[in-house]
Amino acid sequence: MSAVTHAQDSYLESFARFEEGAGGSGQEWLRSIRRSAMARFSELGFPTTHEEDWRFTNVAPIAETSFRLAEDGHVSPTVRELERFGFSDLAGIRLVFVNGRYEPGLSRLQPLPEGVKVGSLVHELTTDPGTLEQHLGRYADYQHDAFCALNTAFMEDGAFVHIPRRTVLSEPISLLYASAPTADPAITHPRNLIVAGEESQATIVEDYVSLSGDVHFSNVVTEVVVGENSVVRHYRIERESAQAFHVSTLRVQQGRSSDVASHSLLLGGALVRNNVHPVLAGDGGDCLINGLFMGTGEQHLDNYMKVEHVGPHCNSRQFYNGILDGRSRGVFHGRIIVHKDAQKTNAKQTNRNLLLSNEAQIDTKPQLEIHADDVKCTHGATIGQIDEDAIFYLRSRGIAEASARTMLLSAFARESLGRVNNESIRKHLEGLVRQWLPPGRRLEETQ
Repeated sequence: MSAVTHAQDSYLESFARFEEGAGGSGQEWLRSIRRSAMARFSELGFPTTHEEDWRFTNVAPIAETSFRLAEDGHVSPTVRELERFGFSDLAGIRLVFVNGRYEPGLSRLQPLPEGVKVGSLVHELTTDPGTLEQHLGRYADYQHDAFCALNTAFMEDGAFVHIPRRTVLSEPISLLYASAPTADPAITHPRNLIVAGEESQATIVEDYVSLSGDVHFSNVVTEVVVGENSVVRHYRIERESAQAFHVSTLRVQQGRSSDVASHSLLLGGALVRNNVHPVLAGDGGDCLINGLFMGTGEQHLDNYMKVEHVGPHCNSRQFYNGILDGRSRGVFHGRIIVHKDAQKTNAKQTNRNLLLSNEAQIDTKPQLEIHADDVKCTHGATIGQIDEDAIFYLRSRGIAEASARTMLLSAFARESLGRVNNESIRKHLEGLVRQWLPPGRRLEETQ
């Protein structure tokens, strides 16, 4: 029996034990989804590089590792210990999860507008599952994505956010997922569901961190349902340890004239896969996908963007920048799919990359799939190194070489961060970028 086959069998055994005591297990609709997803994972198996969507990323290190479901009994960190991650920089509501479990003592739930729900998914599953039954598991494609199927089979806890019609949340909702040390390599399956009613506005920040350097695997799915004329801003920050594996899927369902922006900052992890999949289902929708990934050492950072234009008169823009040092490898695979009824689509896709060493590598594949005849779609990618002419110019003005390189890297990174309209979140992200840069290349404050 191969290591991969053994690992898949262990997930089947874990699922049998999990299903017995999982939250909401008495509800037929939820049990049916979980079982269907587990059966589909068994059929699909882990993806290989022979599959087009995964040909630049070998997930064997994940498939061959015997992960165990993270269980209760960990030593919960203190608020003071979490402060080193700077999460207090952001005002508003804060939900903290340790090894995938909601920690009310570390969370901050301030008074909310009438009708707004923010809390633990497992609590909602056991007390008031009505909204969940309508949306949970209805959008993320577990029929074709093995990691999504695995998450759906084991989904239990995560964040649930429901914003009623015509409600505006002025402060962000922050979701902090912290991985604590465990005896064996642990796997968590955070599942987030955000439902924004018609004419509502909200900002969501997902942040993934490690409390130690232990091997662990975060397998995340977030479903976002955006009602007509609503505005949602979503941020994902991944800064886990150098031994961590991380696969995340953001699936967004956009209604008519909705406005969505997705921002990603990838800094940590050994092997990271970032899937972003918005579907502009209604007329006149607008979507921005913006990201910055920064790798060093042996890191592998894979970004897979899939934007589906279903309704007419919709706009989408993708901007992803990569900075790669050491022997790191980055991937950008962007697909824009324009369905036949999505006339008057306007879509743009751009990927820019800086390689800071001769051993760093980037694979980039912008892609258009157009089935309508009245559209405007463009895509492009660039790969390069720091401009030595620009370095020479700055040095001729009396600026040291290290400082000159810092200034150019700063400008390149801020090209992405400058698209973040929320000032407090933008400053928080800029601080994380400064911390990432190795000695000799640290960004200095320029404002």
